[in-house]
This record gives sequence, C-alpha cells and structure tokens, in this order.
Amino acid sequence: MLRNRIVSTSHASMLDEGGLPLERYQRYHEEKARGGLAMTMVGGSAMTSPDSSWGGGQLDLSSDRIVPHLQSLSHRIHRHGAAVMCQVSHLGRRASAYAGNWLPPVAPSRVREMRNRNFPKEMDGADIDRIVKDYASAARRCLEGGLDGVETVTGGHLIGQFLSRRTNRRTDAFGGSLENRARFGLMVHEAIRHAVGNDFAVGIRFVIDEAADDGSNFEECLAFAKLFEREGHIDFFNCIVGRMDTDLALAEQNMPGMFTRSAPFLPLVGQFKRETRLPVIHAAGIRDVATARHAIRENLIDLVGMTRAHIADPNIVNKVMRGEEERIRPCVGASYCLYKKVQCIHNPASGHETIVGHVIDRAETLKRVVVVGGGPGGMEAARIAAERGHKVTLLEAGARLGGQVLVAASAHHRKDLIGIVDWRVDELARLGVAVRLNIYADAELVLAEKPDAVIVATGGIPDMQWLDGAEHCDSVWDVLTGVVPAKEDVLIYDETGRQAAISCALHLARLGRVVSLAMADDTLAIETPYPDRVSFRKLASELGVRVAGDLRLVKVARQGDGIAAMFRHELTGAETEMTAAQLIIERGTVPIEDTFQELRGRAANNGVTDLALMMGASTEQADGAQAAGSFVLHRIGDAVASRDVYSSIYEAYRLCSRL
Repeated sequence: MLRNRIVSTSHASMLDEGGLPLERYQRYHEEKARGGLAMTMVGGSAMTSPDSSWGGGQLDLSSDRIVPHLQSLSHRIHRHGAAVMCQVSHLGRRASAYAGNWLPPVAPSRVREMRNRNFPKEMDGADIDRIVKDYASAARRCLEGGLDGVETVTGGHLIGQFLSRRTNRRTDAFGGSLENRARFGLMVHEAIRHAVGNDFAVGIRFVIDEAADDGSNFEECLAFAKLFEREGHIDFFNCIVGRMDTDLALAEQNMPGMFTRSAPFLPLVGQFKRETRLPVIHAAGIRDVATARHAIRENLIDLVGMTRAHIADPNIVNKVMRGEEERIRPCVGASYCLYKKVQCIHNPASGHETIVGHVIDRAETLKRVVVVGGGPGGMEAARIAAERGHKVTLLEAGARLGGQVLVAASAHHRKDLIGIVDWRVDELARLGVAVRLNIYADAELVLAEKPDAVIVATGGIPDMQWLDGAEHCDSVWDVLTGVVPAKEDVLIYDETGRQAAISCALHLARLGRVVSLAMADDTLAIETPYPDRVSFRKLASELGVRVAGDLRLVKVARQGDGIAAMFRHELTGAETEMTAAQLIIERGTVPIEDTFQELRGRAANNGVTDLALMMGASTEQADGAQAAGSFVLHRIGDAVASRDVYSSIYEAYRLCSRL
C-alpha cells in the first residue's frame, strides 16, 4: 500500500558507479523518500543484457553483483516509508556498438535510429530467447534486492521496437499483425512474472500514441494495452507519449521541455485510463502540486509522476503536509537536469547529496553577513547565510532582485525562469533578510555595516569592449529588456552558444523583425540542454531566422544609416562582410569587481577563497581564521567569471553553508 499518490519515475541520473547504485545514487533517491513521496523509481534504462549499453549512466542488472547494492538502496528507501521500483529494459537499437561492452545492437529489424546512429543486427530466435531470459533474471535480481517491483519500457526500447511497424519489418511470428508484434513483449512479461511471483509489482512504461504517421496511433496502442491486460502478467501502465529516436521527439513528446506547455498529455492519458482497467501512472511536464491535484481529482491518473519537480524540491509532499505548499521550490522547466544530469538549475543539492545537504545546519557562532548583489547567486548566498542563523543584509543596485534572470525571463519561452527569483524573494522575506534596493554598495557603505563576512555577487556586464567599433553595437540585454528599441533589420552575433542570443533572435522575429544570426560555433545554441537546442533550431527555421556558423566577428563600422560587420571564417580564414540596420552582440559578461577590489586589502583573507573548501574537500570554515574586528571576503558567480545560473547558485550554496 502506497502512502500517497505522488511518485518519481525512472530516469538516468548518471550517478551510478560502473553500473552500480552506490552512495551517491542511494543518497539521491533516499532524499526523495525522506521528503514524503510514495515511491521512487530507479534505474532509467537499466541494462538487462550486456548488449543493452549506451556506454554509461545505466544500472547494470545483467549480473548478480548488483544485488547487495539494491538491498542497501531498498533498505534506505523503506526506512522512510516509501516504496522503490526499478525500470528493467533492453535498449535494442538504441544501444551503442562503440561503448560499454562494444557489442552490436540488436533489434527486430535492421532499421537504424538516427539519434543513436547505430545499425542493429536483426534478432534471430537465439537472441529472442536469450533476452527474454535476461529480462526475467534482471527482475529476479530486483526482487532479491528487496525492491517492490519493476517496470519494462515500450517506446523506443526493444519491446516497443517490436510493437511499432516503424521498426518491425519482420515476416515471421514476431512481425506483421498486431498480435505477432506483441508476442515478444508478452513473452517477456510472462517470463518476468514466473521469475518474481504474484506478489511483486510488474508494469510497463507504455507509449499510448507514437505521434508519427507511420507509427502506432492511440487506437492501436490501446489494442496492444488490452492484449497485455488480457494475458494477466502486468499490474499497471506508466503512460507516455511519442518517440525517443530524435531530439525533437524527446523534447516535444517523451520528455517535454521548456518549449512545451505544462502537462500536455493529461487529457489523452485520461482517455486511455477510461478505456483500460489497470492503474495508470503518468509523468510528463507535471511541475506543480495544483496540476497534480487536478489530475488525481479528475481521475485522469492513479499515480502522478513529478520527477523533475522532485529534482527541484525533494520535499514536496512534506511541505504540503505541513501546510507549506507556497514554500515548494518550483520546477521552472529549464531542462538543466537533462543537460547536467539531475542537477536542478536552482537546487544545487540535488545530485550532490554527498557534498552538500538539502537541510542547512545552524551555525555555532552567529555573524553579521553582507551580500553585495541581488542576482541569483547573491540571493542564494543571503538565503543560506540566513538559514544558518546569521544576520544578513543584501545590497542591490537595481530596483528589483533577480539580476540576469530578469533579462532571461523577458524572452517569451523562458518566462517561467522568474520562479528562480520569486521563490527566493519569498524565502528572504521569511528569513528576515534586510534587503536594500537602489543602492550602490561601495567599500565604505559595506564597511559601515560592520560585517564579519562579505559576499560579493555583483555579477557582470555585457562583454563589448573587446571589439573595434563596439560603440555602434547593442547588447542582447538592452534589446530584450526594451532599453534599446530593435530596428527592422537586425544582425545578432553569438559567441557563447548559450540561450541569450537565440532567445533574442526569436523574440525579435516574433515581433516581425528581419533577423540574421552569425555565430562562432558550428551548431546553434550548443551550450544548451538538448531539448532546448533542437527546439531553438526548429523555431529559428519556423520564424525565418537566417543562421550562419563558424564566423568570428572581428570589426564593426558605421555604414550610412546601418552597420557593416566584418567576420572571419573559423575554418578558412576568409573574411565576409554583413550589413544590417542594427548589430546586437552576445559574448558573455565581464565581472563587476570594483567593490571587491576596494575591499580586498582590508579583508582578513585578502579576498581569497579556499578552493578545497568550495569542493567540499576541506574541513575549514568559510570565515577562516579571523582576527577580532576584521572580516572575510569572498566573491561568487559572474563577479568571478561569466558562467550560468546554476554555477552562481551552487557556488553560493557551497560557500555559505560553511560560513
């Protein structure tokens, strides 16, 4: 019996060590159990067989060596009152021939997956018999490991490759008719049931619509589901939509990203539930408790998967139970957890449970802490210091807290990022942090606060001065925030590959501007999560943004009423001139460090932060050996070097949790 309706579904956390769920893996899932959910599901794409590897990041269920580690994992989860299940699967054509065990992938037919790029071997009878046994053995190991159940996967994995006519071209007993295409999956589940008995939960992560003209539509998937129900070897469906064989399919369907609306498939899953009899789990873009509550109240699903939401905040259920729903750290849909696995863009503890804790300990000696700068890093520094019990003052030059996040959230498709700011604004108010806006904090103003510790989080300003002719150009910041109006014909130069330049390009294209984007990289938005990267490319094509790569901007000059920009090709060295009415530049930021440099000579540590301390390898405190009446000085985030939101927040968290 599960204690509530909230679960975290299986995903590849990349926290395993050689295919085993050791301390990092266990602590990550234990935190969710401690946070109150009903069940955590481990082992995204866990290997049933040696030829089911994509090269790393999977639990290896192909041998008994994993059993004692599963026993340790299940004990840790169960002691907090939660259940734990594991996904068991064979990747089929999604496996890699060039990593892991260096074995050829196998599949129902010799149909290549473009995302994986391997040509599979067409399975013969011996392959089928072997892999069916491997599924059963993997499930048995989960049972011996003390887990509460397993789920298989259809979709782009091997069972789904048999089900779909897109990937199954066979003419034998495993191809052609609906019943024949289901035969392999039915054999797998019969073998699993015989291996684990009737008291062990067995389910399928089941595609209810492939969303492809040549794939299985809802009606055919429903017919498959009824076949599996009739055979009687499964206990639940974990419903998903779409395919896994392209980045776009993953971003828009299977694991919806930032460009997809919240909970896009709930109505279709509700229809599936009405026409089947087994319990239904669903997780796809369900980011908040209100949506989860709606899904359960309307009987659309039986268990609601809030997987990425629990990466953002593993204490969702406990906070609801304590009447603190407004304190839940929101999932802002940034897909950072898909880019840097299980690292939430604004929860630095997720995936780092062996380094930093989700709960902040109170300091033994309370201090006066001054934080200079109210961007994401400064807000986090103030929050953590206040959680430690210190008396904190936050000084911000602008009229609002938020820093660069305010710029990013002004782009149409990134507006949910404002949750990073809003949550911290509320937390700072709850913790009693003294926030002073519209104040430029020079050294004398900071010292007037008589601080014991100063954290400089002043961020940076757009890097423009490197360029000959920069005075004729505008920054992405100025255009996105409306400080500088956009002209009709715009050229954007991107030298970072991050979201800023392409977000600006799409924003202006939606306003009807003629937009060209030149970039130093060979791929658009190369430093973004893959769901965002492919969606950026799609939108750029749809909106008519002209993109040119391998170009480095070297010089700008005024030409009549417009701008002439000279580019040098990264590969050939050839020079090319482009003209536009306006040139907008994105090249990261230059640190704002005046206040830090003014304070250095007066600080007990000369502004030097111990790197071993930042990495969690030192037992020293961030306040160090401090003389009476002196203060320690640290700087974080873009005040050090141009990076991203996560880096600033993680830096603040690591430093101030030791202050």
